[in-house]
Amino acid sequence: MIEGINICKSFGEKKILTGVDLTLKKGKVNMIIGKSGTGKSVLLKSLVGLHDVDTGKVLYDDRDYTGMNLKEKTVIRQEIGMLFQSGALFDSLNVEENVMFPLRMFKEMSIEEMKERVNFCLNRVNIENSNQLYPSEISGGMKKRVAIARAIALNPKYLFCDEPNSGLDPQTSILIDNLIKDITEEFQITTVVISHDMNSVLEIADRIFFVHNGVVWWKGSKEDILTTDNKEVVEFVYPSNFMKNLRSARLKGG
Repeated sequence: MIEGINICKSFGEKKILTGVDLTLKKGKVNMIIGKSGTGKSVLLKSLVGLHDVDTGKVLYDDRDYTGMNLKEKTVIRQEIGMLFQSGALFDSLNVEENVMFPLRMFKEMSIEEMKERVNFCLNRVNIENSNQLYPSEISGGMKKRVAIARAIALNPKYLFCDEPNSGLDPQTSILIDNLIKDITEEFQITTVVISHDMNSVLEIADRIFFVHNGVVWWKGSKEDILTTDNKEVVEFVYPSNFMKNLRSARLKGG
C-alpha cells in the first residue's frame, strides 16, 4: 500500500499539487486520471521520488519515504517497477539486455541466474524467442511488453505505469491493459496507472482518483464514475453531447 498525505509541490511560483491525499491499495490497479496539466505526472513522480515534495508525506507500507536518507530510499527504489510512457528501452541493448539491466544494477546474481529471471519475465508477458532482437526490430506493442518485463524483473512490490497505452492501437491497448491487470493480481502488486484512456479506466481500474486543481477532486470505483454527478468528472468522462446522451440513457435505465 502507498499513501500520499497532504502532498504539495510547486515549481517556482506555480503551484501544481496543493494538498493531495490518497491511498493506493495492494493487489489493485489504482488509476489516476484528469485533464492535461492538472498535475497527474507530477503526482506520480512525487510518489516515486523523482520530485521532492515541498510538504506532505509519501508512505510505502507505513515507511516514510519522504523522511529517508539516500541509502534508505535506495532500498525502497529496488521494490519499485516503472513503465515509462515511451517504454524507454535502450536502443543499443537487445531485449534480453534491456530486461537484465535492473538486475545488473541491484542484484548480485550470476549470468545464468539473471538469464533465468529474464526468461521468466519475458514468458510472463507472452514474449518468447525474442531475446536477441533489438528495439528497432520489434513492434510498439512488443516494446511495451519488454518494458513491462523489465519493470517486473526485480519482483517489485509497487508498479508505476505512465500512459501505458500511448501510441498503441485499440487491440494492442487491450492486451497491455489485461497484462497489467493480471500481473497486479498474480503478484499482489500495488499498481498505479496514469491514463487518458477511458476504455482502460473502465476495463481494469479497481480504484480511480480524479485530479483537478492540484487535489484529488473525486475518487471511486469504475461503477461509481459512470453515475457520479460531480460536474468536473462528468465533463471529463463525457466530453461530447453524444456521450452525455448515452450517460442520461444509462441513468434512466435505457
